[in-house]
Amino acid sequence: MSETAGVREVKSAARTVELLELLAARGDRPARLQELAEALDVPRSSMYALLQTLISRDWVRTDATGSLYGIGIHALLTGTSYLDSDPRVRAVRPYLDEASQALGETIHLGRLDGRGVAYLATRESHEYLRTISRVGRRLPAHAGALGKALLAERDDTELPEGPYEALTPNSHTDRASLLTDLAAVRSRGYSVDREEGVLGIVGFGFALRYDSPAQDAVSCSVPVARLTPEHEARIVAVMREIRAKIEATAPGAGGAPHWR
Repeated sequence: MSETAGVREVKSAARTVELLELLAARGDRPARLQELAEALDVPRSSMYALLQTLISRDWVRTDATGSLYGIGIHALLTGTSYLDSDPRVRAVRPYLDEASQALGETIHLGRLDGRGVAYLATRESHEYLRTISRVGRRLPAHAGALGKALLAERDDTELPEGPYEALTPNSHTDRASLLTDLAAVRSRGYSVDREEGVLGIVGFGFALRYDSPAQDAVSCSVPVARLTPEHEARIVAVMREIRAKIEATAPGAGGAPHWR
């Protein structure tokens, strides 16, 4: 049984979290009881009892037949509470608005989460609207501007061995090429994602160094068709200024908790 700071893991709590994470990762693909029991190596009877408990509290939902299961609405409410209660997310939001108005492009705030980046806030471009919001979603850190900006703040020894997932033909799939890219990020002071996460989109990422190493970053995404050398230079200049403003004003004292 695993331990954290000398305290033994509570098996029932761990199983509940694993189930919710599994359902969340499936997105719009509901699961059947047998699938969930096999995935978590849990007896069908125990899995059924756990599902019914979570359904009664709206953490899990089921269809009219009671045979399909998906993530429930209380997961959304809890996630929203996380965003609303985070002082740094609140502090950064006005600067996302400022960057969006200045550049007319999509601006993101993301936070490192293991080997991925969770999107915490987004200001969409009026010129290029996504059909699905990225807020609350998680993408591999190696395949985007936010993630590469944050990976570059860390020692290379922390980078896992590949191969890495390819989201597009331009994604880094091996450690050597990613290390070369991260060295360039450190040299120029920001990351560039040229269609590595989404085809047709270039991103520019800037780590926010109010933590050491940085946990959060902001980025600007722009369609390739609109990216001229002049526009790229303006994006970098504006985002550098936005980063400086955020780092100068982000909460760091005043009794606010420093979450880990």
